[in-house]
Amino acid sequence: MKSFSRYLPFVAAMALVVVASNILVQFPLQGQIGGLSLADLLTWGAFTYPFSFLVTDLANRRHGPTVARRIVFVGFMTAVICSVLVPPFLFRHGLIEFETAADRLVRIAAASGAAFLCAQLLDVMVFNRLRRQSWWRAPIVGTLVGSVFDTVVFFTVAFSAAFAFAGPSDSFALETAPLMGIFHIDAMRWVSWALGDLSVKLIIAVVALIPYRLLAARWSQPAVAA
Repeated sequence: MKSFSRYLPFVAAMALVVVASNILVQFPLQGQIGGLSLADLLTWGAFTYPFSFLVTDLANRRHGPTVARRIVFVGFMTAVICSVLVPPFLFRHGLIEFETAADRLVRIAAASGAAFLCAQLLDVMVFNRLRRQSWWRAPIVGTLVGSVFDTVVFFTVAFSAAFAFAGPSDSFALETAPLMGIFHIDAMRWVSWALGDLSVKLIIAVVALIPYRLLAARWSQPAVAA
């Protein structure tokens, strides 16, 4: 129990980030930049989810990869459960205007869980390969690699027609429109959503170096890699 209490703050932080992201992803970002409607490109969840990589990297820095992987599995279970339970809860309480079919929720949960688990474990692996180099290299490279993988896996599994066997597709996501709403290149909407999501992740990955540095500086003795 004492051992668990050491990394309980990381467990709580990961669960908080994942739950918040699964709620906020239901709400499009309102605003207009020129002819681009932000609601067609981003949700508020894009701004909270990238901090899951910060939690993983801090747990890795403080307690080593074994504990970091445990934190990842907590996030994985939370992501899957929230993906199934949160949307119906928000709809029943009038917080969102649409109801997602149960089989569609299963496909989204599978995409969310697979993307989270693979990307976070990849982050742990990359972090530990680079942890003895410059202080910023391990968190930034691990997060960037994990973010790219997370975006590709989630949006492909959740929206691509190639994964229709996993559940019904979103017809709106499969329609073509100008890439990211501004380029004179037509692409399926889910591709634009993925690019918008990844752009935010990469920006926040850089911003997250600030709290990472401040917190890691407090820990004079890094955990030994397992």
